Amino acid sequence: MDHHKNPSVIFFFLFFLVFVVACSNNTSSPEKENIVTNPDKIDVKTAENIEAALRSALANGGKINDTIQLQLTSLVNAFYKSNDFSNVWSKKEKWAPLADSLFQFIQHAELSGLFPKDYHAKNLQSLKSQLDGDSLKRMNATLWATADLMFTDGLIHVLKDLKVGRLQTDSLSLNADTTIVENVYVDAVKKIFSTGNFSAVLNSFEPQHKGYIALKQGIKRFLDSMDRRTYTYVTYPYKSKDTKDSLAFIKTFQRRLNESNCIDFVNKLPDSLQLNAAVKKYQKLKGLKQDGVISSSLIRLMNSSDAEKFKRIAITLDRYKQLPAKMPEKYIWVNLPGYYLEVWDHDTLALESKVICGKPSTRTPLLNSHITDMITYPTWTVPNSIIVKQYLPKLKNNPNYLSRLGLHLVNSKGETVSGSSVNWAKYSKGIPYKVMQGSGDDNALGVFKFNFENEFAVYLHDTNQRYLFKNSSRAFSHGCVRVQEWEKLAYYIARNDSMSRKPGDTLRYNTDSIKTWLAAKQRKRMDVKNGVDLFIRYFTCEGNNGVIKFYDDIYGEDKALREKYFNDK
Repeated sequence: MDHHKNPSVIFFFLFFLVFVVACSNNTSSPEKENIVTNPDKIDVKTAENIEAALRSALANGGKINDTIQLQLTSLVNAFYKSNDFSNVWSKKEKWAPLADSLFQFIQHAELSGLFPKDYHAKNLQSLKSQLDGDSLKRMNATLWATADLMFTDGLIHVLKDLKVGRLQTDSLSLNADTTIVENVYVDAVKKIFSTGNFSAVLNSFEPQHKGYIALKQGIKRFLDSMDRRTYTYVTYPYKSKDTKDSLAFIKTFQRRLNESNCIDFVNKLPDSLQLNAAVKKYQKLKGLKQDGVISSSLIRLMNSSDAEKFKRIAITLDRYKQLPAKMPEKYIWVNLPGYYLEVWDHDTLALESKVICGKPSTRTPLLNSHITDMITYPTWTVPNSIIVKQYLPKLKNNPNYLSRLGLHLVNSKGETVSGSSVNWAKYSKGIPYKVMQGSGDDNALGVFKFNFENEFAVYLHDTNQRYLFKNSSRAFSHGCVRVQEWEKLAYYIARNDSMSRKPGDTLRYNTDSIKTWLAAKQRKRMDVKNGVDLFIRYFTCEGNNGVIKFYDDIYGEDKALREKYFNDK
């Protein structure tokens, strides 16, 4: 049978061809559906796209397409839901003036200690360029909707990071059912659009602490001279007994040496001689002793690039956000990495002093409290941690070891006990006695002590090792804070207590009585009725006249936060 000559076959083929062509002409792609040629009608289609994209984002972990993911989807949705999902950053194919304000802020977010990449900077730059430069893309409602969502998500994220920072994401819940939090950010976005005052709203979300403002003022100068080369970050210490961990460290360390031109290959592991030579070369480059030893101080230096310093600025700015929104009128401020104490009185620096803080192994805790009482010529009760680590092993060999140190044992009845009468072998985690040092000029607490409520049994005090204040690094104590200008601090607290006294109150001490008791070497306890607030904090950088000063990360706190929150920056 000849199919080419069969009329029914030819008819069927022609009918099928016409059907396919007709179907293809009647089927439009989603891309074509979102092209709106009339600028007056594009906003309606953009709003439809915003609502659909948010439905998808809520169901897919914030994703609105293959490359863009919203960070705070529930808050973004709350804003648009209150706005009938209308686009706010553009109207009729033209950007709103506030879009440019936000875009410029994100591009220069580093000036606020923020990272542009956290706020869709790259995608916004790309999308904005497309919409600005391509007339066909300007007709695409999907692109305008995507831009609108990224702008809003970026703004809410900026507001959140300015207000609460990035260090404690659980300190303020961002769940959709947290009405208070939702209102804070959604209302702020609404206020920006109702007033047009972009900068004022953002500024209202930032701390007003003098230290925060001073540090922020130093960022521009830091950025202007910043070496933006990216160096490999070396994590140290590592688990030396773990072969896999050790190997990973050597590879990372080798890469970092290569970046400083101290070893010329990374395609194979160096042997011990090659590694030693490379370390010595780096040490010579940095003016260090050339011993070839890999140490924590060497790794700290390697990691101290300008990029890493900027992360420390960001961390410190976020630490200010953990302080009360309004600081007390009078307070004592101790900054551990700076080794200093300040007393602030109505925004005026009333006094400052060098301090000695805890060693890395016996850190001074970070806390908020207030001075409750002061003691002249105090006794010292040795903390259990010192007894277990330092004294107990030696007492097992020499029961009278404590007497050599000027210390004595006291039982629960307050009676002095001889060390030779105790079976020290039976104790390992603690002892049923207090170890005490009597008052006097040789007492470890010196001649003055400031008590404040805390769970760590630490306090401020004088010291019998005042010569240590001459050192630039002063992490020597067992956790308490030794104050060089203890006398000035005592007199300030006494004067403040006297000035704050209400009619009828009797004050049992003043500056003169303190002087008398000290001269007589008398032990006296003074209740402080109007205790000055105390903040012990950890700030490794600060601004002064537009210049940022960096302190050593003595406890590795910045390092831990950097690796937890800023590893991808």
